[in-house]
Amino acid sequence: MTGMPADPRQRRAARHAQLDSAPPRPRKQPITADRITDAALQVIAAEGYDALTIRRVTALLGTAPSSLYAHILTKTDLDDLLIGRLFAEIELPEPDPAAWRDQLRAVYGRIRDQFLAYPGVARAALAMVPTHLETLRVREGLLAILLAGGVEPQTAAWALDSLTLYVSAYALERSLVQQHKHHDDWVLSREDLIERFSALPADRFPNTRRHAAELTSGTGHDRFDFTLTLMIDNLARGKRH
Repeated sequence: MTGMPADPRQRRAARHAQLDSAPPRPRKQPITADRITDAALQVIAAEGYDALTIRRVTALLGTAPSSLYAHILTKTDLDDLLIGRLFAEIELPEPDPAAWRDQLRAVYGRIRDQFLAYPGVARAALAMVPTHLETLRVREGLLAILLAGGVEPQTAAWALDSLTLYVSAYALERSLVQQHKHHDDWVLSREDLIERFSALPADRFPNTRRHAAELTSGTGHDRFDFTLTLMIDNLARGKRH
């Protein structure tokens, strides 16, 4: 063959020299819990929580599902990572007995905003027993605020569950409304609702007709702030004396 050494040893050396001069192949990044979480949040931010599957995550990472099993075994494990990542961004104040109500509202407002940034992700928090250290850190901080406010431990424990459930449900509802609007589903405006309520039979729906404006009032987080404040202020009945 023209240009190739006749001696087999020289030919072998020439092949090795070609291999040595070839650019090295880029190493694949190792699969880690952080990279899995990053990919999952990327899916949710772009397509919503309903689109999140193990297959979608592995496609983004360019790997096979089996490579994830060292870090997660089920979708619930992935949910735990997601909520832990979001809660890692939550800053907790030093519990202040004089400002515990405001502190609770502020922390839960941050949790709400974290959930709303990733449409539908609140669903991951609704039926999950928290095990991630960051999730437990935030729960510990919230419990400390309640206790600092003089709320009885049993009342504080149940209040923590109730407040967290409300915030998760609120964020999920908001994401569903946005999803309907995005897909041009039938979403009534406030004006449409008032018109429909006002047209109901007066003998069967007198209060709905009379108070249609009040029933449909509130913009942005008005109702969220109202309900959270109502729940927190009512905890004074369970305070230690």
